[in-house]
Amino acid sequence: MVMEPARILVVGGGYVGMYTALRLQRKLRGGEAEVVVATPDPYMTYQPFLPEAAAGSISPRHVVVPLRRLLNGCELVLGDVTSIDHATRTAYISTSVTEETGKPPVEITYDELILAPGSVSRTLPVPGLAEHGVGFKTMQEAIGLRNHVIEQMDIASSTRDPAVRDAALTFVFVGGGYAGVEALGELEDMARYASRYYHNIEPGDMKWILVEASDRILPEVGSELGQYTVRELRRRNVDVRLKTRLDTCEDRVATLDDGSRFPTRTVVWTAGVKPHPLLAATDLPLDGRGRLRCTARLAVEGVSHAWAAGDAAAVPDLTADTPGRECAPNAQHAVRQARALADNVLAALRGEEPTDYVYRHAGSVASLGLHKGVAHVYGRKIKGYPAWFMHRAYHLSRVPTVNRKARVLSEWILAAFFKREIVSLGSLEHPRAEFELAAGEDHLKNPKESP
Repeated sequence: MVMEPARILVVGGGYVGMYTALRLQRKLRGGEAEVVVATPDPYMTYQPFLPEAAAGSISPRHVVVPLRRLLNGCELVLGDVTSIDHATRTAYISTSVTEETGKPPVEITYDELILAPGSVSRTLPVPGLAEHGVGFKTMQEAIGLRNHVIEQMDIASSTRDPAVRDAALTFVFVGGGYAGVEALGELEDMARYASRYYHNIEPGDMKWILVEASDRILPEVGSELGQYTVRELRRRNVDVRLKTRLDTCEDRVATLDDGSRFPTRTVVWTAGVKPHPLLAATDLPLDGRGRLRCTARLAVEGVSHAWAAGDAAAVPDLTADTPGRECAPNAQHAVRQARALADNVLAALRGEEPTDYVYRHAGSVASLGLHKGVAHVYGRKIKGYPAWFMHRAYHLSRVPTVNRKARVLSEWILAAFFKREIVSLGSLEHPRAEFELAAGEDHLKNPKESP
């Protein structure tokens, strides 16, 4: 009797999903198992490079990795996994076709489940945020924000209304973690450079405001480097507001809980993340923060044939000095957990014993703009250009595929000899707008004519 190959369903195409599927693809024996990857996008975004893509230092297409090319031994299903019934080992996937036709979600059965849907932005019920705010987790948001900043400079340069000009040149960032600090640092650097090409805009005309609810920023790099980052940003005339919250941003006015009011057309929300909503639509055990409860072997606690890692999983940190601590939801752990996860799934398929995931966090690096950064690596605290160089070197070594490494490196080298691009291509976000306008005008002129 010929045994059917096991089906491994990987939910998510981010760090954990892509690296797990890639390792399985390389290590599976012929006919041993088939790997199905369900993800909403046909690419993986290397998120640490989003700030540089927003600043124009890296081309957007070099920050994403095409999954079909990399995972050519896996089956790729594009769509959103809406729910999972692990009791029957069935996942339900909403694709573009099912949404257009109104048909029920596609059902995929599996033998082993790997859950890695990642996280989503954690928002608060701030009045006006949904209407005027923008996040910073996807390539679309990063490039859209770059276009928006340059467009605001164009508006400020063209208007004679001082109120409109002031609002256009005021940029409010909420959240003092990696995403907020790096995005603000890179965009402020880019905008300051771009201002030299505007005859009536000086760097001092722009207001950059960073709002953080806690008493420090970049907690990952430690208190000393966090304080250095605050001083560095303030030296660049960035208004850093600690122990402060955004109360409202209605009517394009950002109001803080200290009473400050800033008319602005730009509110960037980077105040943390939360587990993907899919986790609540499963029959798997969750912790108090909505993440999957996992063992040190990256198996979902108390459940067989279910595995998880990354932002979606609460994994015990076996290297922690205090018991009960969990692995931080960062890229360092995600990449290494993916490898351990793939090996443990293979071990389970082959009747072998899975192993515990053990990794001691090496440190953190952060960019504050061109030639500026902070790093806390193996206990050493590094500032300025050396930290910025270390940030680039580390992430260049971690971005997937030799193809992407070469393209990113070549762009950095070329950038050392040529000027930055400061063109806004916001029209790319609405490619049919001009055609719709032309077609609408023709219809009004000749309503009875048809092609």
